[in-house]
Amino acid sequence: MSRSWPWAHRPQLEKGGIVAYPYRLEAVLRDKYANPRIDVINRGVGGEEAPKERDRLDRDVIVEKPRLVIWQIGTNAVWQSKQDNPPSHDETIAALRQGIQRFRDEHSIDIVLMDPQYVPAMLTPVSRAATDRMVSAIADVSRADQVNLFRRFELMKGWHEVENISFDRIVDPGDNTRLHDSDWTTRRLTEVLANLILARVPKPSPSSAIT
Repeated sequence: MSRSWPWAHRPQLEKGGIVAYPYRLEAVLRDKYANPRIDVINRGVGGEEAPKERDRLDRDVIVEKPRLVIWQIGTNAVWQSKQDNPPSHDETIAALRQGIQRFRDEHSIDIVLMDPQYVPAMLTPVSRAATDRMVSAIADVSRADQVNLFRRFELMKGWHEVENISFDRIVDPGDNTRLHDSDWTTRRLTEVLANLILARVPKPSPSSAIT
């Protein structure tokens, strides 16, 4: 269903001209809560992983005084080649734990972690073991630190293996790396994430009329 975007700034596009999920999520939440003051601000930087994100939390995220932070993590540490100098698995998880402490313990900000996507680039013979290790480690952090986890990897795996959705539909057709989500995937992810938020933060009931 098409609709006009309600934010004043231009939506950030992913590769292939796909509108990134934060802007879609903002539109859904504003509509469902009938509140145009809900802002979903995208502070992600393409190619960055947790250590660099941790280092800019204060100036790019905490300064905005968010009520909720959705932290997408793990993909770049696994997928990027050595020439890109990605952080190690241990460095990524350590930075994640440090970021959680900054958000929750120092600023009382709610957190949702989002693990990597289930796409061909993350499932090659070279990357699969590292992918599984990263997904498992993020889940371990979620349990140990009692932080919400959006299981994107398992969700997308279910689409592919249970619903028989092909990777040709799941992955952006213009992405030769077979890493980035398609418009279809981004839309479905947004719907699921929005429904989870709506379930945990219900809309206020209307006040009873006084007679």
